[in-house]
Amino acid sequence: MKKLVALLLAAMMLCASVVALAEAPEGYPAVVEGIDFGGAEVVIYDYWTADDSRKAEPTEEEQAQYDYRDWLMATYNVKIRQIQGGDWETCAQEMINFTSAPDGSLRLYIIEPGKVGSLVANGVAAPIKYDFSDATQWNAGVIDMWTVAGNAYGMSMAPAVEPRGCLYFNKRVLEEAGIDWNTIYDMQAEGTWTWEVFEGMLKQITKDTDNDGVNDVWGMLGSGDDMYVLSVFGNNGSFFDFDAEGKLQPTMNSNETLEALTWAKGLMDNYFYKQPADGNWDYYKEAWKQGFCGFYVYQTYGGFNDGSEMADMEDEWGCVAWPVKEAGMTYIHVASENTVLIPNVYDEATVSNLAFIWDMWNNPTPGFDDEDGWIGNKYNYTDERAVDETYAMLRNGENTRMNKVVFLGTQNDVLGASLLWGIAGATPAELIEAGMPAWQALCDTFNAE
Repeated sequence: MKKLVALLLAAMMLCASVVALAEAPEGYPAVVEGIDFGGAEVVIYDYWTADDSRKAEPTEEEQAQYDYRDWLMATYNVKIRQIQGGDWETCAQEMINFTSAPDGSLRLYIIEPGKVGSLVANGVAAPIKYDFSDATQWNAGVIDMWTVAGNAYGMSMAPAVEPRGCLYFNKRVLEEAGIDWNTIYDMQAEGTWTWEVFEGMLKQITKDTDNDGVNDVWGMLGSGDDMYVLSVFGNNGSFFDFDAEGKLQPTMNSNETLEALTWAKGLMDNYFYKQPADGNWDYYKEAWKQGFCGFYVYQTYGGFNDGSEMADMEDEWGCVAWPVKEAGMTYIHVASENTVLIPNVYDEATVSNLAFIWDMWNNPTPGFDDEDGWIGNKYNYTDERAVDETYAMLRNGENTRMNKVVFLGTQNDVLGASLLWGIAGATPAELIEAGMPAWQALCDTFNAE
């Protein structure tokens, strides 16, 4: 009898443990039955996490994340690590190497955006059968970008895109030129921040104050590449796009693209502080902080991120979107999102399980779901309107554009020397005519895959 009772008690405890397993703690995602990794390890390779060890003295939120991830790994019988696999230059090659000689391990790769297209086009990335319909969890723009023939090949979490190209302004320089910088925010809010208004301000700022034939104050400086690309997409142009048959084609000879590039070339010729003879290619980063230019076209991470390049800038700055040609057009940025790929070496079920565990790994920390968490320390660096109006607006999908050049390679490789870097010495139309055969050949190769 004692033996029977012991067996019954053991059975009851087993049942209780199964029930406990199926009931997630309050605030945690519901347990999905039937997923068990059998104790295997899943490694997420990015190109920046050199050390995946946990902090000895975590914050309350960090500890809550550790607790959640411990529960996740116990629940699905899996060990998960996120570590560095290559760097910005080599992360794609690391994935290619593994796919060419898989060793049975379970992996996901976070790839910088310029290298995703070649991995998708060449069959290195697996098609992912997973439910990406939850707009609060998934970045729909990135998933749509990497969906080919109905199959999604790339994933990105979070509903909002990280804003990229923007237009900073030096408040002191504008004030000294007689410009009320608040009016720029007002025009952005009203939809009247246009090419014409912007160019008028550049004329007003650019000056030779000592009459020596050399300008001492310039209208703008920054990344010429960003200026050209923002101008094109803000004018409803593009460099490559898919036609009605789903074939990728060069589109840089459209009226919208030619018009935008020609206008931006005029800004470069007349108001842009250019690279000094002894300057590095990124001369503009330090030159901007010296305070002799009114506007600065660059990426949002240069000013808004903690420890950014502009963190020690003495002058106060603001930020708006790149202007549009005409009032009422949409202010945009061109997204450049890190993308998660799964090596094309697993069966469909394993790919789905890897997508699931990635989904769960990046679930918001229970108890700390802060919809304003993206703000971080941004108010410490600039004014509220730059954060609440400009940065917040550019996070929206409707203000986001995707440059499909990434299906063919990096922007530098495909459009750098052949177009963007040559505009100073030739007309956009001349460069496009000369480069079209090579761009068409790249598209033909892509379409033949």
